[in-house]
Amino acid sequence: MVFAMTQQPRPRLSAEDWLMAGFRALADQGPSALRAEALARNLGTTKGSFYWHFKDLPDYLAKLIALWETRAFTDVLASLDPDLPPRGRLEQLCLLATGYRDPSYGGIALEPALRAWALSAPDVADALRRMDARRLDALADLCTQAGITDPVAPRALYALAIGVEALGDDKGTEAMRLVLRGL
Repeated sequence: MVFAMTQQPRPRLSAEDWLMAGFRALADQGPSALRAEALARNLGTTKGSFYWHFKDLPDYLAKLIALWETRAFTDVLASLDPDLPPRGRLEQLCLLATGYRDPSYGGIALEPALRAWALSAPDVADALRRMDARRLDALADLCTQAGITDPVAPRALYALAIGVEALGDDKGTEAMRLVLRGL
């Protein structure tokens, strides 16, 4: 008697699956890993799946950057507890900026990889400038609401968050708490 082996069908990949794979590849290997064939290999599928979701590589890269901008700003601000006083929301935001990073999204290495990529990709550099400006404005607004009037405070907090990421430091939360106690 011969038994036929049935192979389980692979679940269909979504556009977000491809984008998340791109974030991980960027964080792990840099922008040269953002190619349809390499991403397909990492996901165990074919390039056809990539082209089902994206017109071409530039379309994919634009959507990758757009998703990063949403997740790294809009989603973070939306996650702040509106019931906290302004100082509490500021602290929550700063601790989020230096705390845990989702490994499925590239982990703590994602933003340094984006900053490195921006050195050779003008569209990424533009997105990074927009993000830096939006984040600094949000920090300035929260500092003002929290009664912190030193105009350098938002920039210092943001520089600390960027530095923690650049170092890949798992002690970022403790460093941010120390700085926030001094404000």
